[in-house]
Amino acid sequence: MTIFFFNPPLIGDGNVVYAEALWDHVTMDERELGFKAGDVIQVVDATNKEWWWGRIGDNEGWFPACFVRTDERAGAKEWPGLGSYSGPGLPGKEQMRANVIKEIMSTERDYINHLKDICEGYIKQCRRRTDMFTEEQLCSIFGNVEEIYKFQRKFLRILEKKYDKEQPHLSEIGRCFLEGQVHFQIYSEYCNNHPNACVQLSSLTKASKYVLFFEACRLLRKMIDISLDGFLLTPVQKICKYPLQLAELLKYTNPGHREYRDVEAALDAMRNVARLINERKRRLENLEKIARWQGSIEGWEGADVLSRSSHLIFSGELTKVSPPHARSQQRMFFLFDHQIVYCKKDLLRRDTLYYKGRLDTDRMEITDVQDGKENHLNVSVKNTLRLRSPSGEEVHLLCAKKPEQKQRWLRAFAEERRRVRSDRETGRMPRMSVRSLSESIECSQVRSPQSDAETSKTNKQKCRCVPH
Repeated sequence: MTIFFFNPPLIGDGNVVYAEALWDHVTMDERELGFKAGDVIQVVDATNKEWWWGRIGDNEGWFPACFVRTDERAGAKEWPGLGSYSGPGLPGKEQMRANVIKEIMSTERDYINHLKDICEGYIKQCRRRTDMFTEEQLCSIFGNVEEIYKFQRKFLRILEKKYDKEQPHLSEIGRCFLEGQVHFQIYSEYCNNHPNACVQLSSLTKASKYVLFFEACRLLRKMIDISLDGFLLTPVQKICKYPLQLAELLKYTNPGHREYRDVEAALDAMRNVARLINERKRRLENLEKIARWQGSIEGWEGADVLSRSSHLIFSGELTKVSPPHARSQQRMFFLFDHQIVYCKKDLLRRDTLYYKGRLDTDRMEITDVQDGKENHLNVSVKNTLRLRSPSGEEVHLLCAKKPEQKQRWLRAFAEERRRVRSDRETGRMPRMSVRSLSESIECSQVRSPQSDAETSKTNKQKCRCVPH
């Protein structure tokens, strides 16, 4: 059996060409064909080198040729197993290693072309139309893609120096990824911004002049028939694809090969890069939610939550009992790392909260109080926990309605201390403000049709939502 890697197969004369998906393809356009790794696609049109037209069952659409490998058999009616492949003059595993390296080089060159199309085909043209775009809009749409383009060109040059065209299986490219792992972290900014780019682009393309302009940019450079949002998704897909490619390379590299350890280390490094990017993205989204939450609280006083905290641990309604008169007050409590904020509900508009104060959990001891008489405030309590300063000068009792609620709060306070210790050990201490996140929040209000509806509902009701 003959396997071709990313070379357009000949379709015609009764030939049926099938492609096996090597990676998942998440679609951003209704004209694209989505699939998962291992799916079998019938290739209908492969005249374009980069994007093919294929069919899975009743679904048809465009898909990136670099995401699949093909098997061409005249008159084939079903997909044969790929099995092992042995090319001329090389053992099967070495031939597969050569194929994987060729694929990495080919997709890297194609990727550079995509980035070039974005930077020179779209950004360059947009900057000429100051009547249509502000620099802020371009920043929101394209993020730091120009920085990525600059780095990737340099990275490709490094790969080319290590690539052995005559004997690809002897190429040693693992070290290139190891040396570039720190620079790959620039993708974090791009991935964090990508949802905002989609929002900004969607907003602009509601006007036909922008649709026509972007289409003119595409035609001017003779790009493939994919919308701009499809091009902008490419860097997100690429950084997630590197670990998959390196895993495939490691699979076909013999443990005795002199590059084996480098490939193994490169795979770990790129997986770590992808993990850090995902972690930073989640962290930023969490900070944005906290900032929006604080913005919804009436009568806020003092420093921003984000000046000390970056996580909402738990929230719920408790009865607060405090000196000097052991007065009981129903309050909504929000436990963050380093502090707990409490608010009062509006009697008529129950979804509106008023800021009433906060306690510094770094200087409070939390203890479980037995039901009955509480000695410090001389009151009878039930389902209660005590917050007390080390000196004993400040004491607060927090009473839950049910025993299980009290236990949940005790676990939450334990989790808060664990998270604080972890952040101190890793040096992750928040030093941000609500104002510093304002622009990001404005863009990230809409992330999907579902979140759009939720945000609209929140704004209309002025709902004081709890960030999760």
